[in-house]
Amino acid sequence: MWLRNCWYVIAWDHEIPAADVPEMFSRTVLGEPVLVYRTSAGALVALQDRCCHRLAPLSKGRREGDCVRCGYHGLKFDAQGQCVEAPGIPIVPEKARVRAYPVVQKNKWVFVWMGDPALADTALLPDNFSCEHPDWRNKPGYMHYDTPYLLICDNLLDFSHLSYVHEKSLGGSAQIAQAVPTIEKVAGPRGDWPQIGIKVSRRVANVPAPPFYQRFRSFDTPLDRWFVYEFLLPGTLLMHSGGRPVTDAPDDLSRAVRLHSCQTLTPETETSTHYFFQQSHPADQGDASVTESIYNSLIGAFNEDRDMITAQHRSIQRDPDAPMLPLAMDSALLQFRRLVAARAQMESTKPI
Repeated sequence: MWLRNCWYVIAWDHEIPAADVPEMFSRTVLGEPVLVYRTSAGALVALQDRCCHRLAPLSKGRREGDCVRCGYHGLKFDAQGQCVEAPGIPIVPEKARVRAYPVVQKNKWVFVWMGDPALADTALLPDNFSCEHPDWRNKPGYMHYDTPYLLICDNLLDFSHLSYVHEKSLGGSAQIAQAVPTIEKVAGPRGDWPQIGIKVSRRVANVPAPPFYQRFRSFDTPLDRWFVYEFLLPGTLLMHSGGRPVTDAPDDLSRAVRLHSCQTLTPETETSTHYFFQQSHPADQGDASVTESIYNSLIGAFNEDRDMITAQHRSIQRDPDAPMLPLAMDSALLQFRRLVAARAQMESTKPI
């Protein structure tokens, strides 16, 4: 179940070559291969990576100015997807064109809109501010999953797994699973999009500092930890998290660990997913070695997630009809799945 009328991250900005670089970038989103390149003026272009003639990938061709020439029979397409030249054909048919997608960059994430172009509203872009903000520092990351994207959404919506999947990395305490989160609706920026996600707040008092924190700061007292995040359609997590020594006043963050994380999921196919992530720390707290340490910690922890979710997916494939037993800890993920289903139903009544 996919939503189409929403923004999906297709790449980090550094993945898209500059206009003077011959290599071209292509990535599959919702089962559709999409070619992304920059014009000579630096503008982004996103085209269906499939020539309308014999269906060869345009990414196997070459750039010519702001156009792309198919490497099979030489059809040349402009930045709007229209074929402007076909060798040996004096008048190019109007229907000789490929689909062009709305594309935009915000804070180092490159987004494409896979649905109705008329509905592509930049007000719906997530506020991934710490990806590119002078007060925050991070190292961007990407992982590929051979699992459906909703299984990864489930994982991000229930942090009780930190106590077990990440016992020796991000978690470090059984109390995380015991803490009951607060769940709220996140309203959309427009009246016809009343809800765009959910907000999850989980606070865990008086727990040991996790090994993840100890990598860049030592603690001799327990911490009060917090995880506060919005999880937005179609699958973006924006989170403030951290930990403060219990001996410090509640408003004293001088010795606290403070982090801001931006993570987003983009379905590649029904059973594979692109995962873009970063976790930022304040620029005035720690140098490049801290940034690298946080990144390495995330890679280790997210590999733990991927191993578990991949095993889960294989188990489901063995018996797709086996029921799952809903429990109280599933509240956030069930609410999000209902939201996705409702939005998918709305799209089905208004065909693209």
